[in-house]
Parts: sequence; C-alpha cells; structure tokens
Amino acid sequence: MTALAAWTCIVAPFAGAALAPVLSRVHPTLRDLGAVFSSAVAAVAALSLLPLLFHPEGLPVEQELAWLDQPLRIGFGILVDPLSIVLTNVVAVISFVIMVYCVGYMKGDPARTRFWMWMNGFIGSMLLLVLSSNLLFLFIGWKLVGVCSYGLIGFYYQDQREYWIGGPAPTRFVTPSQACVKALLVTGAGDMLMLGGILLVFFYAGTLNFLELYATAPTWLAAMAEVPGMVVLVTLLLLAGPLGKSAQFPFHEWLPEAMAGPGPVSALIHAATMVKSGIYLVARFVPLFYYGAWVGGIDEAAWFFHITAWVGGFTALLAATQGLVALELKKVMAYSTVSQIGYMLLGLGVAGLVPGLLLDGYTAGIFHLVSHALFKACLFLCAGTVIHAVHSIYMTDMGGLRRLLPLTWGFSTVAALSLMGVPPFPGFWSKDAVLLVAVEASAPLFWLSLVTASLTAFYTVRFLGMVFHGERRTEAGHYGNHANDGYLSMRVSSGLLAVIIVAAGLAGTSIEHVLHDAFKTSLGLPPAAAVAGASGDKGEHLMVPLLSVVFVLVGAIPAYVLYLSRPALVPALLDRNRWLEDLRQFFWNRWGIDGAYTRIFVDGTIRVAHTVAGGLETRLDAWVHRALPQAFTAGAQQLVHRLRADTEELVYNVSYVLVLFVLLLAYLFLGTDGS
Repeated sequence: MTALAAWTCIVAPFAGAALAPVLSRVHPTLRDLGAVFSSAVAAVAALSLLPLLFHPEGLPVEQELAWLDQPLRIGFGILVDPLSIVLTNVVAVISFVIMVYCVGYMKGDPARTRFWMWMNGFIGSMLLLVLSSNLLFLFIGWKLVGVCSYGLIGFYYQDQREYWIGGPAPTRFVTPSQACVKALLVTGAGDMLMLGGILLVFFYAGTLNFLELYATAPTWLAAMAEVPGMVVLVTLLLLAGPLGKSAQFPFHEWLPEAMAGPGPVSALIHAATMVKSGIYLVARFVPLFYYGAWVGGIDEAAWFFHITAWVGGFTALLAATQGLVALELKKVMAYSTVSQIGYMLLGLGVAGLVPGLLLDGYTAGIFHLVSHALFKACLFLCAGTVIHAVHSIYMTDMGGLRRLLPLTWGFSTVAALSLMGVPPFPGFWSKDAVLLVAVEASAPLFWLSLVTASLTAFYTVRFLGMVFHGERRTEAGHYGNHANDGYLSMRVSSGLLAVIIVAAGLAGTSIEHVLHDAFKTSLGLPPAAAVAGASGDKGEHLMVPLLSVVFVLVGAIPAYVLYLSRPALVPALLDRNRWLEDLRQFFWNRWGIDGAYTRIFVDGTIRVAHTVAGGLETRLDAWVHRALPQAFTAGAQQLVHRLRADTEELVYNVSYVLVLFVLLLAYLFLGTDGS
C-alpha cells in the first residue's frame, strides 16, 4: 500500500495534465474539476504516507521497475523514507490548496486549459523528483520541473503591458517572455553542472540508486578521494544544481523576475515546490559527505558543508537587504523566499561543520522547509488576492486595504508573524532550531543569522504597513470601494493555510520531535549508522530564543514607526541622510549583481552576436556568396569573349589536328598491311 500510494502521487497529476484538453472539449467546468481532482488524489495519497513518520521502523520502502539491464542496471523506482514523505506532503498538499485557489483566480482566463496542463505537469514532475529512487529519474523530474516552470512563468507570453514587472521608470521593465527565458537559462546552467557531478559519482560508484550509494559509500568515496581535488570538484558540481533551482548565490537573480507569472504560480514555484527541490537534493547528499568527512576521514568532503552553510548564510542576508527597498509586493515575497531558503541551507550546512550536529542540523533545515512552505504559500496567495483587487503590483498604489480586505489582512498577518519568527508561530520554532545548531557550529554564521532575522522583521512590517495600513491611495485610480477578498475558493484556500499555520505553531515542538525521531532512523541507513551514532544531544541554549526575539524587535519596531505610525518620516530621513539614500540605491540595484550579470551575459552575448553577424558572417557572406561567384562569372565571361574573338583561328587549328590525326591512322593501318 505504501508503494501504491507513492506511485499514485506521481501518476495522478500527470493524468490530470493529459486529460485537461480532453475534458475542456466536454465542458470547461468538468476540465476545472478534473484538474483540481487529480491534485486532490495526489494530496490524499501523500497524506496516507504521513503516519509512517510516527513509525519509521519499516522504512525505507523501495520499489523498482526494471528499465535497463544491459550494459548497466537502471530501474525506474520510488523510494519512500522520512525525507521523501515530508517533501511529498509539502508538495502535494500545498499544491492542492493552491489549485483550489486557482479556480477563482483564473476565472474567465481564455487560456485555462494550458494553465491546468502546466500546473498539473509541474506538480507531477516535483513528485517524481522527490520520490525517485535514483539520481537518473530524479534528474528527469528535475528537468521537467524546469520546463513546466518556464511555461508558467511565461504564461502571459504575449507580453501585454499589464503583465510587465519591474520598474517603475526609470528602472527597466521585464516582460513575461524575458522572465521565463532568464529562469530557464540560469537554472539550466546549474543543471548541466550538476549532471557532470552525477556522471562522476556514477563513474566511481557504479550506481545511481540512493540506497546503494549509501551502502557502498566507504568504497567509492575512498576511490574518489585518491584523486586530489576530485571530491571538491564533485561537491561544486553537485551543489550547482540545487543552488540554481533554489535561487541561491550566485544563481539567485532569476527568482525576482519569476514574478511575471500569475499569482498562484508564484505560490507554487516559490513557496511550496520548485525552490524546495534544491534543499531536498542537498539533504539527500548530506549523509554521504558527512560520512566522508567525519567517519571516512576525507578532509575534502568537509567542503560540502562549508560551501552550503556560508552560501546559505550570505544569500539569506543578501536577499533580505533587497526586500527592504522593493516596491513590488510579490518581489518582496520573492526576496524573502531567497532569504529563507538560505536559512534552510545554513541548517543543513552547519550539520556537518562539527561532529555530532548531523541529526539536529538536518532536522532544523527540513523543519524550516516545512514551516516556510506554509507561511510563504499563504503570503503569496494573499498577495495574489491584493493584486487581483487593486490591479497594481506596486505597494505604493496600495494602502488602507485592511478595511476593504479584512480576511486577506488577517491571513497575511498570521503568515507574516510566522515569517518574522514571532512565537508561538511555526517560523519561530524552525528558525530557533537553525539558530541552535548555528551557535554550536560557527559564531559568525550565528550572528549573521540574527542580523538577517532583524532585516526580515523590518521588511515584513514594512509591506504589511504599506499594503494594509495607512491612507488609501485612491488617487492612483486603481481601486475604490469595490475591492474585496476575492472569490470563495481564494478565501477558503488562504484561510485554510492560515489555520494550518496556527495549528503548526501550537504543535511546533511536537513536529520537531517527530521529524527528529524519523530522521534518526533514516540516517541510520548503512553506512550512515556510524554517522547517527556520532550525533550528540545539544545543550539548552536559553539565550538563543531570547536573542532571536530581541533581534526581531530590533527590526520590527523601527519599521512600525516608519511605515505604520509616522510614514512621512521615510522621505525626510532619506533627504537628510545622504548615506541612507546611497544605501537604499545599492540595495535597490541588487548590490550591482544583476546589472553585472546583464552586462556580462546578456549585453556580452548581444555584442558577440553582433560581432559574429557583422564582422564574420557578413564578411564571409561577401566573400563566399558574392566575391567568389563574381570572380567565376568574370572569368567565364572573359573566356567566352576570347573564344568568340578567336573562333575562326580555332576552327582552322582544330581542322589541322583532325587531318593530321586521320593521316596518322591511315599510315599505321596501310603500313601494317604492306608488311
């Protein structure tokens, strides 16, 4: 039954994607119901796996269908273990809630059939990714996720002006077609690097099956370590894919532009699914590299954890600073997603910085993944409702929406408090778990995380104030008294996530303990048994949650004063303090990273294209297709002219030759007869 539920999770969304155009010919309502029903089947199947977390002794469950036997054995199979169960429920359940939201949000859109196909295809691809038993089919799901995200981000591919993002002028705007291409290229670059790492792992291990990789790790890791620098190279290649998919430095710049898709697409990609795939894959690799570093004695294996932890910590700070100044509502959420994914990487990274932190760090990273999926999905759905009501993406066109959208304000506030890490919401418990392992592993990373927590509180209070509080900006002409909380499906979906957030907060420590016990069992898989035994219990750090709350207040109080209490102070402060304005511009320009990437990769490619087209292709065309034919034509014309001029002389000469030839033949034959 466990294997059947896992297969159902994968098959149901793909079936929904395939049936959408068929059902649309019968009736549009049947098509909509079929799309939502297929995601509901996947969610129910995922929930049926959840009780196994409380009794993980029977895990893992693996079932493989033979695909290739010669020259190597590769099977298409599923792996059900605590990690895949957690990710399957995050993907399937939250995706189902988002699909229900879409029924109202996409009402009246003429391209709903295409939308349902992309959405269900995306969900099925993600479930294939997290349930695959080997790296080959994980990579297939990985690439299908990228293709589906390309279609969803570029859903409005005709680039109507109303769907542009970016700006306001003079800041450049980005069209949906540009945004989806950017996402595809940036994540694709990381994917190809990761494929190189997967091939190297296969070269040394002779298998891509996860359980076999764990079981044979002592052999193939030792063989890989015999080549100096090979473990580091494989680490960099394998991490490139997760860093790209999860929008971490230096691959982070695609995510803010991915807001060009419909509102629920942002919730699906940036909260519940796609950006979590990188964290899932890093978590899959953690036991292997931990074994190599702390049991196998391979010093190079520790690079995996140093890179993961520091990239996560730096990205969390980097994205949080950009969220301080963003004016687009969904872009604030996007920067927040990048930042919170950094927290997850930080937790998984510090798990291997010192011995004995594997289980705690592993649990902290995945726990924060779960809590983030809940509150960020809710925030994105609420943002979609706000934009749907206001018809503007800019927070400067909003304000005073608390009275017009009371339910959306309430749901947003619950999710925002969890994002800030306010107790007792789940974001507090999961962030506290990350901080507890960070303080034991690295003091700089711990303080970096606390500073990021302050910035998170600041931009969260800022967007709540600019959107729901203050004066109504009716002068922009975007909304009047007709703005509301949207269709029933939109209110139910957002409200359900808010209720789950509250419930998860009240059960925060219990959820952490369940995950801790389940992962303790799964990390005991050979050869990780020695790894699990190396873990020790952390002491109680009473100062860590206290410092967490203090730093939240350090960020929230100034934001409350500036954006709720006395918003007129903001322009005055920027006018009086030039350094603040310079800092704001630095953050607004995204630390100059996006501009540098644009100059190097976009403008640079255009310059190369112009050079090739103008300097090489034009000249080659001129020589091969013009100069050379003209030369042959001119030569032929001269030859014809010469032949015409000497026609009579040529006739005589040819006649002489023919006469001499005839005489020679006659002489030969007559001379022969005479003899």
